[in-house]
Amino acid sequence: MIKSGRYFVPPLNDSSDFKELFKYLVSVGAGLPADQTGLPAGSWTPELLASTISRFDSNEAGIELRTVQHWFQDNDRGISTDNIHWLARVFGCDDPDAVSAWRVELSAANRRLAAKRRDKRRGQKLGAELSNGTVESVGTDVSGMGPGRADLVASKRIPGLAGRTEAIFSTHSSLGLPVIVFAAATALGLMSFSLNIHSVVFTPPNGMPKQVGFLWAPNWTIVFMALLPTYFAVLINLLKSWKEEWRPNLSKLIDPKSRSPSWAGRVAMASYAYWAVFGVTVAIASGFNWAETHLIPLLTGKAGNWAVDWGRIAIFRPDLISVPSAVVFSGFVFLLNAFGSYLFFTGLIVLYSVTDDFVDFVRRLGRSVTVEQRGFVERVGRSIMVGVFRCTSLGLVITILMKLQASFLLSESVDIVGWMAVDGLNAFRSDRIQFDKYGLGQSAPGHYYSFFCLIIIVTVFIVCAARIRAVLAHVGSLHRDAASRIPWLVMNGVMVLLTTTYILVGVVPGFTILLIVSFVVAAYFTIRPASGRQKSSTKREYDASV
Repeated sequence: MIKSGRYFVPPLNDSSDFKELFKYLVSVGAGLPADQTGLPAGSWTPELLASTISRFDSNEAGIELRTVQHWFQDNDRGISTDNIHWLARVFGCDDPDAVSAWRVELSAANRRLAAKRRDKRRGQKLGAELSNGTVESVGTDVSGMGPGRADLVASKRIPGLAGRTEAIFSTHSSLGLPVIVFAAATALGLMSFSLNIHSVVFTPPNGMPKQVGFLWAPNWTIVFMALLPTYFAVLINLLKSWKEEWRPNLSKLIDPKSRSPSWAGRVAMASYAYWAVFGVTVAIASGFNWAETHLIPLLTGKAGNWAVDWGRIAIFRPDLISVPSAVVFSGFVFLLNAFGSYLFFTGLIVLYSVTDDFVDFVRRLGRSVTVEQRGFVERVGRSIMVGVFRCTSLGLVITILMKLQASFLLSESVDIVGWMAVDGLNAFRSDRIQFDKYGLGQSAPGHYYSFFCLIIIVTVFIVCAARIRAVLAHVGSLHRDAASRIPWLVMNGVMVLLTTTYILVGVVPGFTILLIVSFVVAAYFTIRPASGRQKSSTKREYDASV
């Protein structure tokens, strides 16, 4: 709503105290000048609010910046009667009736804050706060507020492993985590140069020479330098948009008295899943796997039934790298694997949590929404589904590269590039050049690990797609334009193509051609579904809906 060229929010008349109410009004931009689309232009800062209050003609004394800063801080300080008047003029957009209503609202909220402060001093809530480990825990009672308000007053710190993990993805910069992963992978690549195992041609006792250098392994280079950072960047952008834009806007479309879990509560409810992923990826897939396939063989000098790679080359070529150096380097590599694997699979949990949160909002909307609101819901659903598709398709490409490297180690080729080139030629020849069969009776952990990754990734995509599709059908689909239409056929087709490619890698001669085609198709359609026009139109659609 616009009053005097400013974005006006009517009094909520709920049970919020002053801090909660002020935080909400600042977050939505109440009292700020409105732009051409009707949305607030900019955002409130202590300096801007202090300057706005000081410019009122009747405010000769102005207001101190420190006083305004206290309002923005998480403390128990209230507000004076005079400042309530100035703040009511800001939020009331200098409309006499609106200013009067906001004076009543702010005064009541200030009294509720004073009552809470007295209760806290008596110790009535101290035990509950300390037992939850935070001043305001996930379980804080916000039943009297709308879901958007509940998120604003909920604690910024979510306790436990789930909260700490979600905080990593909630960073304001989408480049922070990807840069860390890329830098760590680059550092390992430089270390492999120093240790002289970046490129090593090894000739087994009964077999052909084979390139087992660290930089020749796509599951360690391409995955950690390109695919995993891209995955994290997409996930962080999706979560940021959901928490800061889509979720607050959806919450305004439902009944303010409706009770629903806050985002913090939804993350906390999945804490067992986070611990399960931690146990499997860190303790088993990385820790136990490193000890069984690298540490023990290096210490005993017996490679066992594992295919020789850069991590076990010290057993056969101590002139290149010593056993202690190989133990330390492989330990660093698997430490990065533990970090990357844990965040990758918890990222899938975040994708499901966002989908589950969206479905919960839309179900409570039902069919009572207007046409404009329904269009906004469809656009948000499309954006979430595109994010899920991007992340899961990148995940499938990662699993394909894992199996590709494992299959190469069991082949009879010198290097992976030549192996794939000869395999591609085999598709056009009646007589096979070589590699009629893959494997020398050895085993590679990448085969088994990648298979379980495939099952989990495909399951997450199917579940999220089915839930989003069902809930949009429940609310009533419009399909008014391409910006709101979800390309189900394209997404499902790419996932089927990537899954088929994974199954055929190292099994059917000529799989290289299918691999190249699937990677090109996946890259094209991973980029294509989302566009800048769609993102901006989502904002315009929301403005029309409210």
